[in-house]
Amino acid sequence: MVTIIAVNKAEDARVEVRSLPPEVHAWVGDAVFELYVRTMLAAGTEAAPRVLHDRAVARVRAEAQAAALERLWPGLAGEELVVVKRARNVHGLGSHRGDPAVVHMSTAFEALLGYLYLSGQWSRLTELLRLAWEST
Repeated sequence: MVTIIAVNKAEDARVEVRSLPPEVHAWVGDAVFELYVRTMLAAGTEAAPRVLHDRAVARVRAEAQAAALERLWPGLAGEELVVVKRARNVHGLGSHRGDPAVVHMSTAFEALLGYLYLSGQWSRLTELLRLAWEST
């Protein structure tokens, strides 16, 4: 069992990562992927922030994330597949523009990253981030 312990000890909150809703995994995973992409772009160029922003948007948009998950899918197993399928099937993701199937796959990709981050699976998270970077 993997548990998140709140940083603020006054809250004394302990939550099992698997019990969090897929939307929470995706919310965290969105931030993880955004930061990874920004870090990789910043390390690899001296471009102006506007150019970096445009490059980041191209990599973190729903279509790119869905495509990355499609490429990662064959290498997923066990709990990773459970997380991805659970998040992909979430209903009521809000009003998103574009293809709902793409939005669901993008959410599943973000949820996978969020789950790995929250459960402290750093080597696997790093591996999937690298593979996603190479595929976007």
